Amino acid sequence: MLELAIQGSKKYFGWIIALLVVIGMAFGIYRLQLDFGLGITGMSRDVSWGFYIAQFTFLVGVAAGGVMVVTPYYLHHYKAFGKITILGEFLAIAAITMCLLFILVDLGQPMRMFNVLLYPTPNSVLFWDMIVLNGYLFLNIVIGWNVLEAERNQTHYPMWLKPLIYLSIPWAVGIHTVTAYLYCGLPGRGFWLTAILAPRFLSSAFAAGPALLILLCLFIRKVTKFDPGREQIQSLAKIVAYAICLNVFFFLCEVFVVFYSQIPEHMEPFIYMFAGLHGHSALVPWMWTSVLLAVASFVLLLMPEVRRNHSVLPWICGMVFVSLWIDKGIGLIVGGFVPTPLGEVVEYAPTLPEISITLGIWAFGALLITVFYKIALSVRGEMAA
Repeated sequence: MLELAIQGSKKYFGWIIALLVVIGMAFGIYRLQLDFGLGITGMSRDVSWGFYIAQFTFLVGVAAGGVMVVTPYYLHHYKAFGKITILGEFLAIAAITMCLLFILVDLGQPMRMFNVLLYPTPNSVLFWDMIVLNGYLFLNIVIGWNVLEAERNQTHYPMWLKPLIYLSIPWAVGIHTVTAYLYCGLPGRGFWLTAILAPRFLSSAFAAGPALLILLCLFIRKVTKFDPGREQIQSLAKIVAYAICLNVFFFLCEVFVVFYSQIPEHMEPFIYMFAGLHGHSALVPWMWTSVLLAVASFVLLLMPEVRRNHSVLPWICGMVFVSLWIDKGIGLIVGGFVPTPLGEVVEYAPTLPEISITLGIWAFGALLITVFYKIALSVRGEMAA
């Protein structure tokens, strides 16, 4: 089926070339980072995780969100999702690949990733995170490709695939749960030291992943002859509404516990993010933007007439996506490092090389989605013909 990816219009190949240019420029900057080291980034001794790990954390949620189309279709036999399940699985593949690339560039020296395999440490959460991420990537590649191949041949997918499909459902929950444990297992960081971090991660994942899938489905319907279906998009919109509602509720639970207990090391990160601390307030506009977008999108999604309006729905899903990207892609990481265990406020801002490399990895993810979706839609076109 790979031959279907090299067949397309001039606009398709123009988009591919544009993405390759961005990827090439980012790779050139990454070569500079390899030569100079992570000193070209905004990270420091006090803020040792920055923009790269922030994107990784957010994208794990996008990948885990794919389970919200897999579960209804395979487990509850909701046949309407049959048209978009493969799109969710391919989105998960692209998101996990981007996660692994962000870990790679954050390591400084990519050879260090072999240390996890050469010197396995089962008592380390990072070891288990490597297993769940690569395992989920493998499951989605095997499931997605075989299901699409069977669909092209107009046959049922092999029966040996069914256990892998069922395994991928709890595995999707596991990738974001284990990622949350990477943070809440650090006792010196009060902002992350909370048992509700994993549920917060999952609720945001089940909002961000389907929101992005809705945007992709609406885009596909506009630029191709394939229609993912109005019922499918509306079902995803309801999932996003419930998930963003849970995310807001969990956040408010955390705020109540933190400020009612009056424990300084738990309160100070929240104060820094939403009001500023000791004259430092770089994150304040970002975090309030995230809160306002989350609340506004939640209220709008609760209105059936607004949710059913496909002219407005893309804007609402964009609001959800941006809100959660700010929350997990900026606030979660930086907020956990400020203030330091010694009470100092060391602010962090990504440098131009960091942003450029990040854009390159996002472009690579967009390239994977473009190629995978081109193959999937071409197969659907052959079937329709």
